[in-house]
Amino acid sequence: MMAEMLKEEMIGKVHLDYTWYSGKDLYSDGDEMENLILDIVKNEEGYELYHKEYHNWPVMYHLTRKRENICLPMELNEDDEVLEIGAGMGAVTGAVARQVKSVDCIELSRRRSLVNAYRHKDMDNINITVGNFKDIEITKKYDVITLIGVLEYACHYVGGATPYEDFLKKMAENLKPGGRLYIAIENKIGIKYFAGYNEDHLGRPFAGLEGYKDEDFVRTFTKSELIALLEKSGYPIHDFYYPFPDYKLPQVIFDESTIKDAEIEFDEITNYDLPKIDLFAQNRFMANLKGSDERCLFSNSFLVEARREDV
Repeated sequence: MMAEMLKEEMIGKVHLDYTWYSGKDLYSDGDEMENLILDIVKNEEGYELYHKEYHNWPVMYHLTRKRENICLPMELNEDDEVLEIGAGMGAVTGAVARQVKSVDCIELSRRRSLVNAYRHKDMDNINITVGNFKDIEITKKYDVITLIGVLEYACHYVGGATPYEDFLKKMAENLKPGGRLYIAIENKIGIKYFAGYNEDHLGRPFAGLEGYKDEDFVRTFTKSELIALLEKSGYPIHDFYYPFPDYKLPQVIFDESTIKDAEIEFDEITNYDLPKIDLFAQNRFMANLKGSDERCLFSNSFLVEARREDV
């Protein structure tokens, strides 16, 4: 197609670079759904607060402002230059861009990048490169790099014997001294999985709890596994945050100093597009753990700020 042959494109003030684009979107919620979302952001206003199509999980997931809550604990400064890997349809791009000097996005899908560009077309500090990050020559160093729902896919897009470690080491190369890496990811032993919910990516109950299969294209981690991975990859400094019900639509986010004794109450319905079994109430489980360190271990997902030693 003619548009796919372009090397670059401007949507309002947002620049898109197609130099490394393969010509094929490798990740999608389906043409009909993604074209609907693109049409909404091109032609409608106010959709981020509410839209009649929010009964469709992909529409709500990609467009609701609730997604931006995951950025609240992040240390973002007006002079920061940020790299957002796996920017998708821009669910958090705007929230970051409003606080920093610039945001460089990398995203596999041209269509998703167009959604991002149209919804932020009036912002002049967003640049989007379309393509697989492993193929893209990144010469710049950043104050902040974000991986929001991205690390778990490293085995699918990076490959090799140690894809997660290699991915994180590559990110370290692109951080300035004192730079921050933010990772949002599901907890492999999150309480909702014990309660009967399907694994978020694979749609199978207990998939992570019983152990991922060789053919599974994702991996999530427990807190201790994630700490070990970070330290092995060159990030000895790390602070954990605990979003509830999870990082996708966080209603409340606790840090290490508050989660142990806090009153925790959240919407337990988190796998909106998957069938579920309710074996027990997650809120009552967390209430039962009040005052214990185990609350951190069973949080449904994590937000982690990781740093190298050169702070």
